[in-house]
Amino acid sequence: MIAISLLLMLVVTLWLMAAVIGVVFKLTFALIGGLFSIVGAALGLLFGGLALLVIAPLVALAVLPFCLPVILLVAVVWAIARATHRPASPAPVTAR
Repeated sequence: MIAISLLLMLVVTLWLMAAVIGVVFKLTFALIGGLFSIVGAALGLLFGGLALLVIAPLVALAVLPFCLPVILLVAVVWAIARATHRPASPAPVTAR
């Protein structure tokens, strides 16, 4: 009975040691992976932002012929609405 008990304690000890080593490896690789993920996200934002700064004006110029009629229509409607708008009459001043 003592031999079986000692053998069981040995197996459980080895199992717990392997589990602790596994947790340490998992934590280490998770931290390293998280660090690489943060660095990769920052680099992606940097290069993506730079690409957007370069490409956005080119795309805006490319779609300008399609948007120009709409822009002109909005400008005409705005000019008509502004021309027909009367200035507000000033409130009468009452002396006390």
